[in-house]
Amino acid sequence: MTPRPPSPGPDPQQSAGRTPEEKSVAKKAAAKKTAKKAVTKKAVTKKAVAKKAAAKKAPSKKTTAKKAPAKKTTAKKAPSKKAPVEVAVSPAVDAEDRARLLAGTHHAPHAVLGAHPVPGGVAFRAFRPYARAVTVLAGELRTGLHDDGDGFFSGLLPLPDVPEYRILVTYDGAELETEDPYRFLPALGDLDLHLIGEGRHEQLWKALGAEPMTHQGVTGTRFTVWAPNARGVRLAGTFNFWDGTGFPMRSLGSSGVWELFVPAIGEGELYKFEITRPDGSRTLRADPMARRTEAPPDTSSIVHASRHEWHDEEWLARRGQVPVHEAPFSVYEVHLASWRPGLTYRQLAEQLPSYVKDLGFTHVELMPVAEHPFGGSWGYQVTGFYAPTARLGTPDDFKFLVDALHRAGIGVLMDWVPAHFPRDDWALAEFDGRPLYEHEDPLRSAHPDWGTLEFDFGRREVRNFLVANALYWCEEFHIDGLRVDAVASMLYLDYSREPGQWVPNVFGGRENLDAVAFLQEMNATVYRRAPGVVTIAEESTAWDGVTRPTDSGGLGFGLKWNMGWMHDSLGYLSHEPVHRKYHHHEMTFSMVYAYSENYVLPISHDEVVHGKRSLVSKMPGDWWQQRANHRAYLGFMWAHPGKQLLFMGQEFAQGAEWSEAHGPDWWLLDPAYGAEPDHRGVRDLVRDLNAVYLDSPALWQRDTEQAGFRWVVGDAAEDNVFAFLRYAADGTPLLSVSNFSPVVRHDYRLGVPEDVPAWHETLNTDAARYGGGDVTNPDPLKPEPQGRHGQATSIRLTLPPLATVWLRPA
Repeated sequence: MTPRPPSPGPDPQQSAGRTPEEKSVAKKAAAKKTAKKAVTKKAVTKKAVAKKAAAKKAPSKKTTAKKAPAKKTTAKKAPSKKAPVEVAVSPAVDAEDRARLLAGTHHAPHAVLGAHPVPGGVAFRAFRPYARAVTVLAGELRTGLHDDGDGFFSGLLPLPDVPEYRILVTYDGAELETEDPYRFLPALGDLDLHLIGEGRHEQLWKALGAEPMTHQGVTGTRFTVWAPNARGVRLAGTFNFWDGTGFPMRSLGSSGVWELFVPAIGEGELYKFEITRPDGSRTLRADPMARRTEAPPDTSSIVHASRHEWHDEEWLARRGQVPVHEAPFSVYEVHLASWRPGLTYRQLAEQLPSYVKDLGFTHVELMPVAEHPFGGSWGYQVTGFYAPTARLGTPDDFKFLVDALHRAGIGVLMDWVPAHFPRDDWALAEFDGRPLYEHEDPLRSAHPDWGTLEFDFGRREVRNFLVANALYWCEEFHIDGLRVDAVASMLYLDYSREPGQWVPNVFGGRENLDAVAFLQEMNATVYRRAPGVVTIAEESTAWDGVTRPTDSGGLGFGLKWNMGWMHDSLGYLSHEPVHRKYHHHEMTFSMVYAYSENYVLPISHDEVVHGKRSLVSKMPGDWWQQRANHRAYLGFMWAHPGKQLLFMGQEFAQGAEWSEAHGPDWWLLDPAYGAEPDHRGVRDLVRDLNAVYLDSPALWQRDTEQAGFRWVVGDAAEDNVFAFLRYAADGTPLLSVSNFSPVVRHDYRLGVPEDVPAWHETLNTDAARYGGGDVTNPDPLKPEPQGRHGQATSIRLTLPPLATVWLRPA
């Protein structure tokens, strides 16, 4: 147990456990004792002088030669001195402590309140504003305390030691019998405080926040918060009618942590921290470590303890067997609140896993689920980093959804936002009255694009807050991967800033060295503690080594979004086919750097909002051509080196931009609403793309190896044709051919390896069941001894218009 901290009294030589009144009484007693000794010594000295003078005046007697035998005398015991009687003192809280408690600026309320041995017995002190009376209950003892005013009560009981006791608090019309919170030792250990101070507490959520527990044999909740600049912290909540006056917390030394164990407080209670700033003003703040929150717009934190029992052992045991860059990885991106508007986490668990499994995606990626005040931010402006949004249910409800997805064989990725946070005055901004989570330099703290604040990655406690948060989602919610948002904005000091608006690093460069160190620490820690978990960077620049291991100087991510491929390929598709030959390089350039990182090809929510139009609406031409382009592009994307991600609604060619208010246009798939078969055809294509993908190791096994890809023809700009081979680890090939012109190309000759006796069309995006014109190659295609494209043999096939064809060895 951590010893009780000393009272900050005026005399540092006094015992740490004494209150100011005790110190004063002890000091007076010591002075009185010293004075008494001095008087006694003086009296003894006077007697000795008088005796000596008398001896000089008396005549001397001659002694005989023979000495008389000495008489054996019995020594008499000197009368024992009685110990000074301790004078009883007033047990009331002294004026200085009283003023600090009332002002909310007391660092050690436990040294004043509660029960303490003093001369004359045990002093009991309670601070209960609005109470009419406070009674001490100790066994058969029942003693009322004196009302000292302003909510203070005290009493001196002639007891040898502090007993086990409870207090009975009487209010107008009500009585409350409870444990005294100020009789408990700190409920946070020295090791926790040491790790927090070092910025190395990897399970920070178990040390800070609200933790229901049994402490010293009593059930209650331990509240802890990091607020090093605060002059005082008090606890407010439903249990004290949001008046924290009578619930001051104690400071645990230089750690900056404040703590209070409150008996009888349990799950479901609402709370916040009332912080006295350095300037004396007060602010009421939500808990940065809250595991559960109220649903916005309400902002209170809620005491929470998980009751969920997991059933995904089989999934967890096998998820890390194959490295993610060598495994199939096809991702369906979801905004939970709008996928099926109105559904809770548990209701989503009944529908989302079956839908995703039917379409064949290996993973879902959830847009941020951490609590955020403004729904229109889609979760990218987080205030509750440790709490799933209460809009859809409780934390255990979210665990139920993750569990259901795992049992369906689907991995769960989550968007994670460590780059910035909003300025709400009840959340993290200037949390304890000074910049704490944000950088103290305004040039480093204010994000120029989003009106938010950037984290101070150079502060070890802030870095610990974020690293532990990444682990929290992986360990407590069994998340399989974190897609880290806005990495580029973290890496560069001059991100979206003009000259004069940023300060170079110590080497004169623009790299944010603190952010680099943070990302490396986060990745290394996650991969060490959570086997099978993958981290994914949304990084839009040419930063070197994003997916290189940290021990080789890289950032340590497992995968990186290929924003360049996304931008270039969508740019190519937006042109009319007649003009595409002038932009042919935009589709081939990605292969110049395809193996520099481990890539994901993302068609995410960012590409179908803010006037960018949905994927199918980006395509030129009439409705038939738009859908054909859409299907051909998906076929090209699934065959291209790299993993793939598709945002909800694009799997059935939704024509409208996504809106978080109403989500995907599901009616487009329902014949009862006059839906056209075109949309169902695109969805069927996505299902088949995933099915063939999963069955074709050539499409995923060597995504990051140059030997897994070879161009057949990459310069057919006049034809708008792209053809390439993908290879599995055992050498099995898959041939992908895309024709992005609206004309049928008959007898199109392509060079192929001579060791394949025949090729079979395994997927064609122009098939009738997908809504296409059904221009196909139904028969096996046998190579002919006519060289083409560097190969000794070639095949002739029919290329449907605006379509992608996949062929495998027959």
